[in-house]
Amino acid sequence: MTTSMKTAVIAIGGNSLILDKHHPEVAFQWEAVYETVKHVVAMLQEGWRVVITHGNGPQVGFILRRNELAAPEVHTTPMDVIGADTQGSIGYMLQQALDNEMRKAGIHKGVATVITQTLVDRADPAFENPNKPIGGFMSEEEGKKFEAEGWTVVEDAGRGYRRVVASPIPMRIVELDAINTLIRNDIIVICTGGGGIPVVEDEEGNLHGVNAVIDKDRGTSLLAIGLKADLFVISTAVEKVAINFNKPDQKWLDTLTAGEARRYMEEGHFAAGSMKPKIEAVLNFVDNGGPQAIITDPANIARAMRGESGTLIVPGD
Repeated sequence: MTTSMKTAVIAIGGNSLILDKHHPEVAFQWEAVYETVKHVVAMLQEGWRVVITHGNGPQVGFILRRNELAAPEVHTTPMDVIGADTQGSIGYMLQQALDNEMRKAGIHKGVATVITQTLVDRADPAFENPNKPIGGFMSEEEGKKFEAEGWTVVEDAGRGYRRVVASPIPMRIVELDAINTLIRNDIIVICTGGGGIPVVEDEEGNLHGVNAVIDKDRGTSLLAIGLKADLFVISTAVEKVAINFNKPDQKWLDTLTAGEARRYMEEGHFAAGSMKPKIEAVLNFVDNGGPQAIITDPANIARAMRGESGTLIVPGD
């Protein structure tokens, strides 16, 4: 792929910022961040403008657990503010690591994190059926305490009780114009962390945060469409998309048309909890004018940009 200052939007998974679940401490998160940004710098060296989004699931879980432990002494934090907290902290880590790695590479660009709100419909059916687990497992007695505070708590496959929140469909990136302005001024932008902070609009047009989460890849797809990005990259746990995954006849896919991806999805090749939402996000981008998308793992991003790895998804039947 050649580029003359084209824009790539890259979605980094929240779990990719924690390489080892047994070592989630911040010092180890820094190691993961530096490993990730090396691949982003390689994209910059190829001449791309880069916009970075990221997941925040594990980090949100840590804050919720701190809330639980500190509840007798300190006020708890609502989900929208937790989203803002994680956008700021992860954005800071990515900014600093990018600054340092770009300096080594002789690249001189500004980096900015935009705390991003994502508008959702307050009548979205997801609010009537919260199903996105957050936080840790708890006993039934602990769950009743959270229910008394207004949370929805469900029993999770015999493993205990967990809080669940709605995962509504994103409709608009509130800060899109600001993000576009930064990109036009050749600033690397980190934004839409965790899919964006979900907000709803009241009758007067005022925004209010809600107790919900947005799928990170869906939010990034909406952002990429709004920016008219030339490329949408989803960085995930596998180098390529596969059909018959983990079966004897597993087949890795180098290229997929939108039509092929849709047919494979309808045939059940992509699991709901892993690859399916990524394929849906990519199809949303391509169906709305996006020219190409790539799904790959962090270590192969630069190779995928050269067509040497990853799965390339393009329009067509």
